[in-house]
Amino acid sequence: MSAYTEFIQTTEDIYRLSAIAGHLGWDQEVLMPQKGGEARGEMMSWLAKEKHQKLTSETYGHLISILEHDSALSEDEKSNVREMKIAYDKAKALPVEFVAKYAQRRSNALRAWQEARAKSDFSLFLPHLKELVQMTKEKIAFYPPTETPYDALLDEYEFGMKVSDYDPLFSGLKGRIVPLLQSIIEAKKHRDTIQLPSGMVFSIESQTRFCTEVSKRMGFDFDAGRMDQSTHPFSSGLWKGDTRFTTRFDESDPFSCLYAVMHETGHALYEQGLPHEYAFCPRGQAVSLGVHESQSRFWENQIGRTASFWKVVLPLLKKEFPEMPHWDAESLNLLANDVEPGYIRVEADEVTYNLHIMIRYEIEKMIFNENLPLEDIPQVWNSMMKDWFDLDVEDDANGCLQDIHWSMGAFGYFPTYTLGNLYASQLLDAMSKEIGDVTTMIESGNWHPILEWLRDKIHDHGSLYTPAELIEHATGQPPTAKPFIEYLEGKYAALYGLDL
Repeated sequence: MSAYTEFIQTTEDIYRLSAIAGHLGWDQEVLMPQKGGEARGEMMSWLAKEKHQKLTSETYGHLISILEHDSALSEDEKSNVREMKIAYDKAKALPVEFVAKYAQRRSNALRAWQEARAKSDFSLFLPHLKELVQMTKEKIAFYPPTETPYDALLDEYEFGMKVSDYDPLFSGLKGRIVPLLQSIIEAKKHRDTIQLPSGMVFSIESQTRFCTEVSKRMGFDFDAGRMDQSTHPFSSGLWKGDTRFTTRFDESDPFSCLYAVMHETGHALYEQGLPHEYAFCPRGQAVSLGVHESQSRFWENQIGRTASFWKVVLPLLKKEFPEMPHWDAESLNLLANDVEPGYIRVEADEVTYNLHIMIRYEIEKMIFNENLPLEDIPQVWNSMMKDWFDLDVEDDANGCLQDIHWSMGAFGYFPTYTLGNLYASQLLDAMSKEIGDVTTMIESGNWHPILEWLRDKIHDHGSLYTPAELIEHATGQPPTAKPFIEYLEGKYAALYGLDL
C-alpha cells in the first residue's frame, strides 16, 4: 500500500465520523425527543474522541510528513495533504479528553440555549456559556501564540484571518454603511412605506409550498435532500446524495421564511455541487465558511431581493396567498428591500446586516481579548444596539439569545458572514462580465446558467485552492470590498432616490 493510499483511507474514515456527527446534530435540532439529550451528548463526545484519535495518531502524522514533500502527487492529492496537515496540527495541540468533553458540553449547551431562547431568559444559558467560553480559552492556550487570543478562533473559520485584518475592514465598511443608512432613513420620511397587512395570517402550509417551489427553481435537488423546521435555520451536507436544510416560520411574515430558505438553499446548493468523487476528503469539501456564506448571501440577496426575482415568483405568491394586496413586482421588491434598523440579524436588510455582524464581532473580542464578564453580555449587547441602531432591546430572545452559534462553541464564526457578502458581490460582478446581464437571466426564470457558473467557478473546486486563491481564480482579482460597496450604494441609491 502506498503512503498516499494509506493516508486517504484514514482521511476518509475521519470524514465519515464527521458526517455521522453531522447527521446526529441535524437530528438533535429537528427530530430528537427532549429526553434524548443526555445520551446524544455522550454519543457526540464519543465520536469526537474517535475522530481526534484517528486524526492525531503517530502513523497518520508520519504519512502526512512523508507526503508533504512528495512532488509526484497530483494537485488534487496535494490539496488533501495540505488541508489535513492544517487539521492535524490543530488537533495535535488538543488532548483527546478535552476534545471529548468539549463535544459533550456543546451538545448540552445547545439544548440549554433552545430552552433559554424559548423563555427569553439568558440566565438559563449562562452556566453553559461559561463552560464553553472557559474551555475555548483553554483551547486557545493549547494552540501556538497568536497576536491576540481571538485570532486563534478567527483562523478556524477563515484561514489566515486575524483581528488586524477584520478591524480595518469593518471600520471601512462602517464608514460607508452608516452614512448610507442615515440617507435612507431621511429619504423614508418623505415617502410612503409598503407594509404587510396587519393581522393577515400566512399559513405554514402555504409558506412551505411557496418556499419549496422557490428552492426547486434555484436548483436544489429534493431527491438528494430535504427541508425541515428548526429553532435556527441551518444547512448540513451530510452524505453524498443527502443534503438537508431547515427554516423557521412566522405566520405574520412570509418573507422571514422565504429568505431563510433562499439563504439555506444557497448553502445546500454548494454542498450538492461539490465533487462527489472526493466526498470524504478535503478536495470534496467547501473551502471555508466565508466562501460558503458567499453562496447563501448571493442567492438570498443578489437574486432574491430583486424586482426580476419577484416577476418570476409573483404568480406562485398569488396562488398561495390570494388574499394578499395586488402588489406588482416592483412593490414587492421595495418591501423586500425595506431598510429599517431591527433586532434580528437573519431578518436584517442588506444595509444594516453587517452592522449586526460587527456588534457580535466586537463582543467576541471583548470576551476573549478583554475577559468581558459573561453576566454583562445582555447589558453590553443592549447598549450597542441602542448606540448603533437606536433600539431598546426588551427581551433576550430578540437580543443576545437570538443566534445559535455560541451554543455550538462557534466563536469567531460571525465575521465570515461579512466576508460572504463581499465575496458574493465580487462573484456577481465577475459573473455579469462573463455570461451577460444577470438581471435579464433572473427575469427569464431560467436560473440554470447562474447555478452552472457557480458550479464551475466555486463548487467544483472544493478545497483545491485556499479561500483567497479560489476567489481570485473565480473573479480574476484578489478578494476586495470594492464591488460590495459599489453594489450596495448603487442598489439603494436607486431604490430610495438618493444622490450619493
